[in-house]
Amino acid sequence: MKQILYERLIQYILENQDRFYRLAYSYTRHQEDALDAVQNAVCKALEAHESIKNADAIKTWFYRILMNECLAVIKKRNKVVLTAGAVGESEAYYEKGYEQGGDIEQELEKLELDVQGIIKLRFFEEMSLKEISGITGLNLNTVKTKLYRGLKLLKENIQEAELWAD
Repeated sequence: MKQILYERLIQYILENQDRFYRLAYSYTRHQEDALDAVQNAVCKALEAHESIKNADAIKTWFYRILMNECLAVIKKRNKVVLTAGAVGESEAYYEKGYEQGGDIEQELEKLELDVQGIIKLRFFEEMSLKEISGITGLNLNTVKTKLYRGLKLLKENIQEAELWAD
């Protein structure tokens, strides 16, 4: 049974690696950091594969690992103090059908990380609220509250930005 779950995990990772990278990139905004987060998440998942009890939980379980890795990369990057010689330009990542920029992208970055995560999982990864609850470890009602509050704030910020642009 454990071998079957391990094989399903590997299959799931291989089939969804582009989605994992896209989510990691939406958090980190750096190609190398996103690749590091995905790689670390895959390694941790493969090392801890015996803790999976149900094949239906692989998606939620892996996304929780990935999101934690993304947050760890962001925390680590924020602790690093750059010197004048260490500052470099990051190469932009573009994926067909996932163009960056625009008001929504900029305004989304202004929200709290947990609210950003919920919105990204709901709309970019098309996950159900129940799946998001499992990934974040938050109560389902808390996820709903944060989602709707975040969407309301996002809408207000976009409308305000449009007023300033006119």
